[in-house]
Amino acid sequence: MTTGDRLTAGEVLAGYLHARAGDFLRGVRLYDESGADAAAAESAERSLRGSARRIGGALHTFRPLLDPGWADQLVTELGWLTGTLAQEQACANRLHRLMGALARLSVPAAVPAPVPAPAAVPAPAAVPVPAGGGRTGRERGERAERGGRTERQTAAGPSARGGFSAPSAAPGPSDTSGTSIPSRPSGPSGPSAPSGPPSGPSGTLTVGASRAGALLERRLTLARTRAHSAALQALGSSRFHAVADSVAVLASEVPLAPIASAPAAELLPGPAGYAERRLLDAVSALPLTRAAHPYNAEALVSGLATTADGETQDAPWHHVRQLLRLHRYAQEIWCPAGTADPVLTVAGQALDRHRDAAEAAAAAANAARTPRIAPATAYALGVLHADQRHEVEAARYAFQRVWQEAAVTKP
Repeated sequence: MTTGDRLTAGEVLAGYLHARAGDFLRGVRLYDESGADAAAAESAERSLRGSARRIGGALHTFRPLLDPGWADQLVTELGWLTGTLAQEQACANRLHRLMGALARLSVPAAVPAPVPAPAAVPAPAAVPVPAGGGRTGRERGERAERGGRTERQTAAGPSARGGFSAPSAAPGPSDTSGTSIPSRPSGPSGPSAPSGPPSGPSGTLTVGASRAGALLERRLTLARTRAHSAALQALGSSRFHAVADSVAVLASEVPLAPIASAPAAELLPGPAGYAERRLLDAVSALPLTRAAHPYNAEALVSGLATTADGETQDAPWHHVRQLLRLHRYAQEIWCPAGTADPVLTVAGQALDRHRDAAEAAAAAANAARTPRIAPATAYALGVLHADQRHEVEAARYAFQRVWQEAAVTKP
């Protein structure tokens, strides 16, 4: 502890809550001043969420040092506020993530360039007429010229008078309406350029990707609009003003319990250690042995089965993410080294990616359940869902690596 052993637990906790309450009130002021500036409003909301989460985490972890009724009520209200404000940004991030993955997955395979047609054979030159050849020489020249024209007509195809000509490529026969019908190559030495969309899974994904992207954009944009309206309604409600008033009181006075007068070195490690034990117990219940493999086929199949199975599989990881955040906030208040463990930050980032990928996969699966969509669109959404479940497994693998390395290097 860098503040010394003379401070009481109440003084350390109150100092932290005063600072976070100041951040919250500054976020409220910046939001009121943002006006029509969307970027400033988003930054203010982010500041509000961050400070509200830290206040709520401190009140939850160190509840024995505070007035229980006041702490429980404020934790509930802060949880409502952070959950409401986070929905709009979550929808925007989900749409950006899914559209980026869809664009990456739907890139068509490279099509080989068509083989160029062989160069036309030049017509034979006219036979020169020897000087002084008389009538016989002229006849031989006329016959040679007629022969050259015949050969050129044969090489070019039917004449314009009798049918159609082929200036550069050889089209197929014509039907009764005069429309040209492409013909098949006459042999293995006559390749032709592919026409129409490519066949096979890659071609199906390319065809359905645009419709799948339009469907996702329509659904998630509607969800973001609703979340934005809910956030505006929440920030203008009397409930939010009541929360802001409570935080304003918290910025100057913290209702502490009588036990908070004990030295901080004796009292604060207890609640902080309890938060750490809860995190360790939750991590020990995770299937880290399976997550140690870069490609966890068993978990992937379970995630692809049904929505209920995927949610059941992801729920313990989401719980660990919440406990990890509480432990990190507790270390910000009380840590012998003066700062929180950086391993917790890296592990939290891996679990954030896990949450984002799991929610994106659920959004793709819900979009695939839309009635009367084309099979190609459903196929593209299915591939997108599988890709996001792979991202879920990659995030679990990253968390397992960070956590195990930290356990090995920890003295």
